[in-house]
Amino acid sequence: MPTNKVRTRFAPSPTGYMHVGNLRTALYAYLMAKHEDGTFILRIEDTDQERYVEGAVDVIYNTCRETGLIWDEGPDIGGPVGPYVQSERMGMFKQYAEQLVAEGKAYYCFCSAERLDALHAEQRARGEMTHYDGCCRDLPPEEVAARLEAGEPYVIRQKIPRTGVTGFDDMVYGHIEVNNSEMDDQILIKSDGMPTYNFANVVDDHLMGITHVIRGSEYLSSTPKYNLLYEAFGWEIPAYIHCPPVMKDAQNKLSKRNGDASYQDLVAKGYLTEAILNYICLLGWSPRGEYAEQEIFTLPELVKIWDPAGISKSPAIFDPLKLRAINAEYIRRLPAEEFLKKAEPWIDQAVKSPIDKKLLCANLQPRCEVLGEIPEQLDFFDQMTEYDVSLYANKKQKTTPESAKEALEALQPLLSDPALDFANRDAVFEACKNLAEQLGKKNGWLLYPLGIALSGKSRTPGGGVDLACMMGREKTLERLSAALAKLSA
Repeated sequence: MPTNKVRTRFAPSPTGYMHVGNLRTALYAYLMAKHEDGTFILRIEDTDQERYVEGAVDVIYNTCRETGLIWDEGPDIGGPVGPYVQSERMGMFKQYAEQLVAEGKAYYCFCSAERLDALHAEQRARGEMTHYDGCCRDLPPEEVAARLEAGEPYVIRQKIPRTGVTGFDDMVYGHIEVNNSEMDDQILIKSDGMPTYNFANVVDDHLMGITHVIRGSEYLSSTPKYNLLYEAFGWEIPAYIHCPPVMKDAQNKLSKRNGDASYQDLVAKGYLTEAILNYICLLGWSPRGEYAEQEIFTLPELVKIWDPAGISKSPAIFDPLKLRAINAEYIRRLPAEEFLKKAEPWIDQAVKSPIDKKLLCANLQPRCEVLGEIPEQLDFFDQMTEYDVSLYANKKQKTTPESAKEALEALQPLLSDPALDFANRDAVFEACKNLAEQLGKKNGWLLYPLGIALSGKSRTPGGGVDLACMMGREKTLERLSAALAKLSA
């Protein structure tokens, strides 16, 4: 196995989607490895078949690839410590548990589910925490051998010390100690011969040479048991980085079941992948030093400045408005051609008739915050909606329905002139500007009514001239005539 300075892993379970907290764990593990020029490993933990969702492994692959979190070792590309799918590693775990049994650090437990249910019911009745009472912990070796020979069902439990404390250092939460008496003799191998999640996790991390374990703070309470396993085997304990939970609000964690957005949901709503990743990084982490006030970072920039000391102990509140602001900034920074490429599918949802998409995007880009909100702004291009003539009244532009009729009548012959090239937006604007001067009016007096006539809305992606050039001469004149008929009625 390579002896990289740092080896981290992202080990998701294929349960259907990539929630925000999961993606953040992957990102932090990636940043930790890449900042130290180490190795980032993808491992699929698929042993919980009850929660397994068909196609979920592809979701994991696709999400990591889309966000740029490219693994150095993993199921699809292999590596020196494979296989990287936990269900393909099942044969090795029982031998490690049996090694601990032989060394007196674990034991066979023959207690039935009925006995355990009754035990826990009694403990709850007494107001106690439910825990295993150690019934099989000190069975004579002869009895154990006889019961195994008889084929009695069993599990293998870890023998937790009953006195003293187990402590560990976490890079976020500092030194933590737990009284051994508060810990249960956890199961390592289940009655079906399969390892428990915690046991398989420790064995796999050791065999894969993981130096830094990055995971949610909900695993803090399990870590002493993990460490007792490392110590029992005589293995080196990894560095721990436990991350605060991502919360919907002060009381509730983000949850797909409650309709909270996953990474896939956010992309489907029109958030940019780069913006999502940037925002997720800032959920519970903040840069330091000269970057303390900066909010927009590329992935290579995050690799360069990564420091786990910036992770907060406090829960991170998912703020949709903050994500929106970051996404808007990313959209504004896109080259015009790139914005057109990203916006085009959303434009095509709403507009089937011919339109100047380049001009439309030039108007959309400075105003757009989320791509998914583009279609609702374009519903008037294909079909004019009904509107009230009072919309023509605007104090700022000094317009009324009466003045609008006058303005549109003046524009009609100008925009009908075949010499006026609608493909040249600046030429059309200049011609309208000259007309306004001839009439002794401000540009807004003339062009505000044009925008209403073409859209039936007071707010549009572009002013009257832009809308006319997007639509073309024929549709512009058609709507102009309809507007004049409406104003004359």
